[in-house]
Amino acid sequence: MFSLKELGMRRSLMAAVILGLAASLSQAQTVDELIGKYVKTIGGMDKLQAIKSVRYTGKFEGGGGFTANVLQENKRPNMVREEFSLQGMAQVLAYDGKVGWIINPFQGKKDAETLGEEGMKQIVEDADFDGPLVDYAKKGNKVEYLGKEDYEGSDTYKLKVTLADGTVKYYFLDTDYYVPIKIETKQTIRGTDFESETILGDYKEAGGVYFPYSIASGPKGSSNRQVITYDKIEINPAMDDAHFNMPKPPMKAN
Repeated sequence: MFSLKELGMRRSLMAAVILGLAASLSQAQTVDELIGKYVKTIGGMDKLQAIKSVRYTGKFEGGGGFTANVLQENKRPNMVREEFSLQGMAQVLAYDGKVGWIINPFQGKKDAETLGEEGMKQIVEDADFDGPLVDYAKKGNKVEYLGKEDYEGSDTYKLKVTLADGTVKYYFLDTDYYVPIKIETKQTIRGTDFESETILGDYKEAGGVYFPYSIASGPKGSSNRQVITYDKIEINPAMDDAHFNMPKPPMKAN
């Protein structure tokens, strides 16, 4: 038999558990609802999954009028190749689903080298074909709804996204169209905490899905931003898997 005091304590504990579970379920419903509206706005899951490969072509603009050509190619499930071209030379970053590698002629290196830990984090993130919000639980990501927050005079829905590798991102979704218009990132690079922000804009349709054609990024709070502007996004171009594989070193003469 339980005393009235013990029974009261058990009931209080049960009530706290139920309230916590209800809050957790409500949180999950809100997150899934917002992500569902985002996917619907950009074209819907069927059209998104119908895209098997994407090629982005555009310009990079840095400070002082510095410009370069950029090319990014993604292929499902998790392959990516990025090229940064300037004055006839091209830096290549790629990931074939297992190995991340780089060719950096700007540092006098012509042969491919495997990426280090920090480089791997970034290239694996870039290889996420649909981004960290879509099917987030299957990818090991955690998403929390933090309520509304003002951004440049307008409300946004704020989501905290913790990636499987521990990187934390804050997504700010437009309250009318539910697309991300700003992303803040917190990560540790070589033992130092670093915060950056990315501004997404100029959404346009390609292959039945809307993509941001303008991406500006830089340290959080800084007015100095690097801007990538895409002039072409190609849907389902032919891509061989070998295109993403790390090149073998050239044979040495005897």
